[in-house]
Amino acid sequence: MPEVVSASTVWRPRFLVDARRTLSVLQHGGADPCHVGEADGSVWRASRMESGPVSYRVTQHGPQEIEVRAWGAGSAELIEGVPRLLGSADRPEEFVPGHPVLAAAHRRLVGLRIPHTGRVMESLIPAVLEQKVVGIDATASWRRLVNRYGERAPGPAPERLRTPPSAATWRSVPSWEWHRAGVDPRRARAAQVCAREGDRLERLAAAHPGAPAEVYRVLFALPGVGVWTAAEVGHRALGDADAIPFGDYHLAKDTGWALRGAPLAEHEVEEFFEPWRPHRWRAVRLLELTPGNRAPRRGPRMSRQDYRRI
Repeated sequence: MPEVVSASTVWRPRFLVDARRTLSVLQHGGADPCHVGEADGSVWRASRMESGPVSYRVTQHGPQEIEVRAWGAGSAELIEGVPRLLGSADRPEEFVPGHPVLAAAHRRLVGLRIPHTGRVMESLIPAVLEQKVVGIDATASWRRLVNRYGERAPGPAPERLRTPPSAATWRSVPSWEWHRAGVDPRRARAAQVCAREGDRLERLAAAHPGAPAEVYRVLFALPGVGVWTAAEVGHRALGDADAIPFGDYHLAKDTGWALRGAPLAEHEVEEFFEPWRPHRWRAVRLLELTPGNRAPRRGPRMSRQDYRRI
C-alpha cells in the first residue's frame, strides 16, 4: 500500500483562539461522519480540497498554540490554509456588544472566531438538507448520504471519519437514494441544482477570499436557495461574521428571549439586529453558546415527517 501524503504545522497566532469551539459550527449533528471530537479536546475533520481528499487533526496546546496534522492528497493545501480556517481574517475585537448578555458572552468566549473553510459544497448540501425540517432528521439524512457516498478518510483517522462527496458525486445520487435518506423531492432537487454549480462556487470562493458577494450572487440565483441557506454557507465556508440566517425557526424566539425578555415577531428580527452589523452572525453565535438563552419550548414544535414512507 502506498504511503499516505502528510503535512503538519504549529500555528502560533498573536491572538487567542479556541480551536474546538471555533470549528464546532462545522459539525452537523453529534454523529457527523466528517467531524469527530476526542476526549482530549482534539478535533478530527475530513474535507475535500481542490487538490484532493484530506483528514486532519486539530490539537490545542494553549490559547496561542495549535497543532494541525493532515493526511491525504489535500494535506498541503489544508495546512497552508490553517490560519484562515481558524479565523485569522476574523475581527472579533471590532464587535460592539451593546447588551450585557452579549458583553458577558463575548468576554467568556474570547477565543471564538468565525471559521473560513473555503469549501462551499461541504456547507451548502447540509444546509439544503436542513431546510424546513427538524434538525435531528436533517443530520440523519446527511449522515446516511455521506456514509453511502463519501470515502474513508485518508491516514490514521478514526474509523468512522468520512470525506464528503464531491460535487460530481452529489450530482450522481439517484432519486431513490435521496428518498431512502429521508430527503423529500424538493430538497433533493435543490441539492442537485447546487451540485451542478458546485465547482463554480468553489472557484469563486477561492478567487474572492474575504469578499463573499460573488458567491452569494450565484447562490441566490439557484432555485431552492434563499437567505437562510446562503447564510449557513456564509458563516461556515466564507468566514462571514454578518451571515445571519433570517427565517430560522428559533431565531426570533430565542433572540427576543435572551436580549429583550420576550420573543420577537418575525418582521422585527432584521431591524432588531441592525445595530450589530457587520457582526450579526457573531451575536447569534454568542447567544447559541451561552446556556440559558433559549426561549421556553412551550408552544407547538416543528412536526417531524418521515419522507421515506411517502
